Amino acid sequence: MSDQNAGAEIAASNDLYWRRNLWVCLFGSFSTVVSLTLLLPFLPLYVHQLGVSDPAAVVQWSGIAFGATFFSAAVVSPFWGHLADRYGRKLMLLRASLGMAIAMSMIGLAANIWQLVALRFLAGLLGGYASAAVVLIATQTPKDRSGWALGTLASGVMAGNLVGPLIGGLLPSLIGIRNTFFCAGALIFVAFLATAALVREAPLVPRERAAARGNWAAIPDRRPIVAMLLTGMLLMVANLSIEPIISVYVSELVERPDQVTFTSGLVMSATALGSILSASRLGKLADRIGHWRVLTICLLVAGVLILPQAVVTSAWQLIALRFLVGLSLGGLLPCVAAVIRHNVPDGIAGRTLGYSVSAQFAGQVVGPLLGGFVGGHLGLRAVFISTSALLVAGAAFNLRTNRTVERGRL
Repeated sequence: MSDQNAGAEIAASNDLYWRRNLWVCLFGSFSTVVSLTLLLPFLPLYVHQLGVSDPAAVVQWSGIAFGATFFSAAVVSPFWGHLADRYGRKLMLLRASLGMAIAMSMIGLAANIWQLVALRFLAGLLGGYASAAVVLIATQTPKDRSGWALGTLASGVMAGNLVGPLIGGLLPSLIGIRNTFFCAGALIFVAFLATAALVREAPLVPRERAAARGNWAAIPDRRPIVAMLLTGMLLMVANLSIEPIISVYVSELVERPDQVTFTSGLVMSATALGSILSASRLGKLADRIGHWRVLTICLLVAGVLILPQAVVTSAWQLIALRFLVGLSLGGLLPCVAAVIRHNVPDGIAGRTLGYSVSAQFAGQVVGPLLGGFVGGHLGLRAVFISTSALLVAGAAFNLRTNRTVERGRL
């Protein structure tokens, strides 16, 4: 009986720790994403303050400064994932939160545009809290709860993307642009302290440390991994291919020019809001009926919902359809991470999830470029049609790959 009681206490303790890890990582991911995106509303103003006066140059440098973080993060994500496999996932969370706190605070001290770009690039090199949190939660959470846990974590990331620009639109007018960066750095430092004090990671066993020195050859079946890398990139392409044309498209749907900016913001926010609401629920559903099944169905539903956006006649129709698309897409990234987690050895889970993050960053680059190219050459409505076709093709590809993998395991 005493052994049974001891076992029950250990199980309860482990349940407490992975749940606490999740909530701390949720706060840390939210705060770091807020800090990365809050500069969107005032970035051109800051670029102008740093000595760039030509309007065209302001736009160009704003794009370079904003993209520098994501470019450097895409490059180093697999490296940080590899170190997480070898030396511990909590260590990477501490490294990312402390590095981001320092980098964001230093951005508030930038004296010229070159320093701003360099510091944004440094933030990407040192950061990556959200991706490190995915690795920790994916490897420390019971596999039968991983979809829900990763969905909850994804909700925090998407909420940060939604709240960051709102805060960035309010704070600079109250405390100034530079102080806004100092506040962002302080918020991330709180996440660092919470991570250091509250996150607990099961120690890596020698077998996992040895596996961390392995490579792709250590993965029994690489087809699911390749499929998830492509799917993660596809999701970002589909999400962001619409972004460059939203304002122009909305201007065709509203009567008053002064409503274009506000309505465009509602259209963009509707997708994020839908994803926030559905991510944890779809993750929980995936734990019950299968991550790959939910992923395939969501891709198909999203593809179908995007198609009528090409023929809407009012802005409210577009907002409603974008919200529904967000509901269907919310569970995709958690399912991608869960499928990867279930198909790789523990010792290289971090590195493989790092490759997945890099693929998603690549999609964030390709998506706007593709949307702008198609919209400019074939028309705005063609962007919705082509994005719909990509998602439906992605659903068919995942369905076929899943069936092939399952047949191979019989």
